[in-house]
Amino acid sequence: MNVIFAGTPEFAATALKAIVDAGFHIPLVLTQPDRPKGRGMQLQASPVKQAALALGLNIAQPQTLRNEDAQTLLQQQNADVMVVAAYGLILPEAVLNIPKHGCLNIHASLLPRWRGAAPIQRAIEAGDSETGICIMQMDAGLDTGGIISEHKYTIKSTDTTNEVHDALAEIGAQAIVADLQQLAKSGHLNATPQGESGVTYAQKLSKEEAKVNWHEPAASIERKIRAFNPVPAAWTMWRDAPLKIWQADVINEAGKPGEVLRCDAEGLVIACGEKALRITSLQPAGSKRMDIAAFASGRSIDKGTLL
Repeated sequence: MNVIFAGTPEFAATALKAIVDAGFHIPLVLTQPDRPKGRGMQLQASPVKQAALALGLNIAQPQTLRNEDAQTLLQQQNADVMVVAAYGLILPEAVLNIPKHGCLNIHASLLPRWRGAAPIQRAIEAGDSETGICIMQMDAGLDTGGIISEHKYTIKSTDTTNEVHDALAEIGAQAIVADLQQLAKSGHLNATPQGESGVTYAQKLSKEEAKVNWHEPAASIERKIRAFNPVPAAWTMWRDAPLKIWQADVINEAGKPGEVLRCDAEGLVIACGEKALRITSLQPAGSKRMDIAAFASGRSIDKGTLL
């Protein structure tokens, strides 16, 4: 089969490598245009582009798929199917209809829960006990297409977005290969329509929402810390500068919301709307990430300080 692949981040690069390793022919890889990154703001290729270059695959980086040039390029590939994983561009209906068997999406949630841009982070933030991968037959809606296969993952109480991302990337890579093999064997895939109940939307993350509201319960804040790790990172203000919080746990203490109860080598303990949070890994402005023992050895936050 001819398989066009469209994706941009590392999550998608994992799937691309697996599809190539499984022996499928990929005439074209679509990925986002190079973006300026880092302190020098140098143009940097996406992880998918880097993987495609290493694999010797043809690459296209259109700004949009809505124009005739992009759609003509896709038509010329004589594709049986297109696989899409965190591509970042909207596929108009004209594009969805180009491949013989349409477009398959690797989505990082158990649909219809967490349609949208940040399904992994929102599942952790909400306290979901499980998430997973859905291979979906794409349609014109936002993650509304029929489900071809579903693969569950249990979210551990210590999981950050990084851990869940890496686990789902591997699950998704294996799942899409299995479904492509089934398509090659039978010539069709069965897609089950999504249920109408339980629909939620995973809105894109913002730096502002990652600012900790100490009036919330400690358990809610702890989930947000894990959900926003590594990006955009939970933070609070200390000495008129952002203090990033990377790791914490809930303890059964109390005080005014935002009040520092103690700061020592065991933890920076801050009262919340319900119970308290013990921070064990953090990052002051202008410094690297550090554990609490390193922080407490060189700095101190006085008991009673309100953050």
